[in-house]
Amino acid sequence: MHTPDLILHHYGTSPFSEKIRLVMGRKKLAWKSVIVPSVMPKPDVVALTGGYRRTPFLQVGADIYCDSSLICDVLEHAQPEPPLYPPHLRGCSRVFAQWADTTLFWTAMTYALQPKGAAHLFTGQPEIGQAFAADRKAMRVNMTQLRPADATSALRSYLRRISSMVEEHEFLFGAEPCVADFATYHSLWFIRVQVTVLADIFAATPAVLEWMDRMAEIGHGRLEPLAGDAAIAVAARSEPAIAEENLLVHSAFQDDHGIRLGSRVSITSESFGAEPTEGELVSATRTHYTLRRSDERAGLLHVHFPRIGYVLREVRQQGG
Repeated sequence: MHTPDLILHHYGTSPFSEKIRLVMGRKKLAWKSVIVPSVMPKPDVVALTGGYRRTPFLQVGADIYCDSSLICDVLEHAQPEPPLYPPHLRGCSRVFAQWADTTLFWTAMTYALQPKGAAHLFTGQPEIGQAFAADRKAMRVNMTQLRPADATSALRSYLRRISSMVEEHEFLFGAEPCVADFATYHSLWFIRVQVTVLADIFAATPAVLEWMDRMAEIGHGRLEPLAGDAAIAVAARSEPAIAEENLLVHSAFQDDHGIRLGSRVSITSESFGAEPTEGELVSATRTHYTLRRSDERAGLLHVHFPRIGYVLREVRQQGG
């Protein structure tokens, strides 16, 4: 049976994309690379996701997997070795990764995108910088954000704590990297590689830099460029996978909302980038939701979201 290609929709400076690119490298996977815009409009993205516009997302035929935490689960199921979630670390690695993808990430981004960092990132491209700032402001509606000085203080503390972990081991929890390493690395990578003018914050924790060097050596696997319209064509000629063939472990319906399968629903992020995706709820397992939707360009699609970090609501029909 032909195994559909792994198609990652991403862009070069995206921190969460770097997380997934490194996971691809760790698992020595071959994948197709679709470069998406960093700001709206994103017509090819929305054609596939139905509204979700955060980066990256993973496409496998006509199945679209949103959020890097869910993508990690998909890649673990597609290629179990080497594991992202070793049995003895399954719980703590996930909890640590969730902290790194949220608290550490926003602390690092606030530090990196203070005026000095933003000016460096968009040197010679003020219009792009302004568009990026406006786009991200729109995505942060109702979010509480640290001030740069407070973020700097917190980041210094977090770096000291991370340093104490990697002074004892090659990686955060031992001799091999797990999902916690990939989730912790990407926001620090953004500062060190993309906002070098502020990378002196690492000077006090050389063990962190040595750990980051070990992570960078993992590489990105075997990638091949693919155009956005070609990825949409792949979806259009594919069928969403049935549960037994899906790259997520199938489990039973878990109803925490009183919303039946087959209902019209919307799913949005709890905070950042809360644009809704609407569709028919066709799966709600203990870990993820799946919506069925159709697009005139991409055809019939299944769009998958993790439960954690996302809000499920029933869409009430007007009139009738």
